[in-house]
This record gives sequence, C-alpha cells and structure tokens, in this order.
Amino acid sequence: MKLTFIGKPVETNKEPINEGEFLPDFKVLDANGNEFTKDNLKNKPALILTVPDVNSRACSLETKHFNRRADKFENVDFYTVSKNTVEDQKNWCAAKGVKSMNLLSDQDFSFGKATGTYVKDLDALARTVFAVDNEGKIVYREVVSEIGEQPDYRKAEAVAEKLNK
Repeated sequence: MKLTFIGKPVETNKEPINEGEFLPDFKVLDANGNEFTKDNLKNKPALILTVPDVNSRACSLETKHFNRRADKFENVDFYTVSKNTVEDQKNWCAAKGVKSMNLLSDQDFSFGKATGTYVKDLDALARTVFAVDNEGKIVYREVVSEIGEQPDYRKAEAVAEKLNK
C-alpha cells in the first residue's frame, strides 16, 4: 500500500489485513520478554496500534492518548506494536507513566510483515489501528496515509465502545 512519511512516498510490504480477515500468525515480545502470538488475543477483543517508533513525538502522543482511554474499556485490551526493544518500551512507559497500554516489541517485524504494515524504506511499521473481536477477526482497520499524522481517535474509540459490551 502506498503511503507517505513526511511527504516522501513509501509503501508497506503488502496490502494491510482488512476488515473481515483474521489476524495472521505472528510472534512478538511482551513487556516481560515473553513470546506473544495471536493466541494470546483469544477470548477478548483488542485494539492494536502499530507505530514506527514509540520514542518519536507522534507515536508517543498516540500511545499516551490510548493509554488514558484504555481504563474505560474494561472488556477490551489495548496494544501498541513497534520496532522498539522490550527494554526501550519499558523505559518509555516508565518515563511517560503508561500503565494501561500493553506494548509489544516487533524487532523482527513478524507482526508487520504478516499484517502488511511493514515499511521497508523506514525499517519500521506503518501507523495503523486494528480492532479485533474475541475470535481474532478484524472488525475495524485504519491505515494512516501520512505516517507522521495521528489516527482518527473518535472512530477507534467508537469501535472499542462497541467491543466493550
């Protein structure tokens, strides 16, 4: 998929997964360095963000925004997937006071390549929001066409509200 990053054309490794599709197989690391796969998402809806680098201003703003909202959705888990190491993510969470958002490290781009969110030109993930039901099916997808911009928070939160019931 063709996108831009600060106005420069880039593209994802393939078309990102779409609504109605199921999450593909992937392996990332959770905050404790443990393997995390699509099986960890079973039985509970989730909002999954992909961002290029949690330490960048735009990614930090987005992750902090959803962290503040996550507690109001007790039946939905919130995840941010980035290329940052587990240690990097832990340090960022500690510095920003982020406790409700689950960060997942995709250093090998397993999630990115499987979901079509890997951008080779950046060696990072595109900015996307996926809402996944408790069976692993994508019920909402937003791919931000200019990677440096923010997603549509209202739409993502409206979907999280529906999944929360």
